[in-house]
Amino acid sequence: MALKSVALLAGLVAMPAATLADTSSIEVVMNQAKIVKLARPADTIVIGNPEIADAAVQDATTIVLTGKGFGVTNLVVLDIDGQPVVDEQVVVSRQTVDSVRIYRRANVQTLSCTPYCESAYKTEAERLSEAELNSSQ
Repeated sequence: MALKSVALLAGLVAMPAATLADTSSIEVVMNQAKIVKLARPADTIVIGNPEIADAAVQDATTIVLTGKGFGVTNLVVLDIDGQPVVDEQVVVSRQTVDSVRIYRRANVQTLSCTPYCESAYKTEAERLSEAELNSSQ
């Protein structure tokens, strides 16, 4: 069976597997990956907003979701007959443990403190989100 994926993933950092029966949404931490196990084999994977999350097919019943920018999008997985296997919201949030945010008027700096505080990596989506957030205040 040929697997189709709308978005590809370059590097994976595996986290504990998520089961879709347990939650009404899938939670992913930004810049990290989460393994999602499916009840039936997938044929087509669609991410609503690839700026927020990315999906890669590991095998017919395993998808790896990666948080790219914080926010909410959705994941739709169809089987070979076009029937939905998954239609769930994906919530991408920032990692708050071991991080510090410094606000200097309109500027925000995020530090990763593991164990020493250093500037944290920011994706383009995160930089844009912070710029939008700062302009609305």
